[in-house]
Amino acid sequence: MARFSKSTFFSNDIAIDLGTANTLVYVRGKGVVINEPSVVAVNDKTHQVVAVGKEAKIMSGKTPAHIRAVRPLSHGVISDFEVTEELLSYLINKAQGGRTRLFGPRIVIGVPTGVTNVQSRAVRDAAKNAGAREAIILEEPVAGAIGAKLPVAEAVGTMVLDIGGGTTDIAVIALKGVVASKSSQVAGDRFNENIIDYVRSEFKLGIGERTAEEVKIDIGSVMPLGETLTRSIRGRDLATGLPREVVLTDAHIRDALTPSLDALMDAMKEVIEATPPELLSDVLQHGVTVFGGGALLRGLPEMLAKMLGVPVHVAPDPLTAVVRGAGIVTENPEPYEEFFIDEEDILSEA
Repeated sequence: MARFSKSTFFSNDIAIDLGTANTLVYVRGKGVVINEPSVVAVNDKTHQVVAVGKEAKIMSGKTPAHIRAVRPLSHGVISDFEVTEELLSYLINKAQGGRTRLFGPRIVIGVPTGVTNVQSRAVRDAAKNAGAREAIILEEPVAGAIGAKLPVAEAVGTMVLDIGGGTTDIAVIALKGVVASKSSQVAGDRFNENIIDYVRSEFKLGIGERTAEEVKIDIGSVMPLGETLTRSIRGRDLATGLPREVVLTDAHIRDALTPSLDALMDAMKEVIEATPPELLSDVLQHGVTVFGGGALLRGLPEMLAKMLGVPVHVAPDPLTAVVRGAGIVTENPEPYEEFFIDEEDILSEA
């Protein structure tokens, strides 16, 4: 069983969905108050932070050589510890309205399923160094299931799919425990890479990550639609080196995403195969709940339902399901204590 301080939770306690692409913050009693890109702009000459969040993302790909727009999380885990601290400090300060408090907030943070002890400890340490008085670590698929009001404490098999920017987490949950799970790097960033590679291969055009992201959002789909969606994009002609414009359709994006979607289906089948038959019957009856930014991809629920043969539901407001679930834990932590990743276990197993 996980352990946490029994001291009273204060009104400034917060929950954070620390994502590869975006970080969301929930303040106890107020709800979701921050949704910022997980980007920090750093000046390599002065070693100072120039901008954080939305301001830093605007700079991405447009900065001089000595300024880097850094994404300090890779595939849902910390890849740059110091920059992550800066990001968390900025978010904690903004969530508290810039006011200095006698006691730092207690923070509930979501991490991908199956993270290593070292990775969990890095998240905890970064939060404490950024001003948290205590950091509680919770697996993201569990937090999302809580946020979607699924029966995680009952003897019912609940299957969830959390498609984020850097990772996709798949889990079957029952009786306050994760029965079977898998974390895959086939997620939003991989989809962007698929689009970049497809445009390079089919149109001999070089485009950036921001353009690929916009295309995915504007016309991305995984099932044929009633009408054709189109979007013009500009990039560098790989033959001449000059700017050129092409028009993409939703059919192009489906072709581009096919390899990643096949890999995602394989990962889901692995989790299903590892699920006990009694719980699997619950999944067949109640279906799969999808959340995270990838849940908004057109036709995804229909495709999953067709391939898996089970009902597939998109959680209400799928982008905030994880942080809302973590926020529910800040309001009343005791019922969810068994889900916490224990600090003592991390220290003893590291």
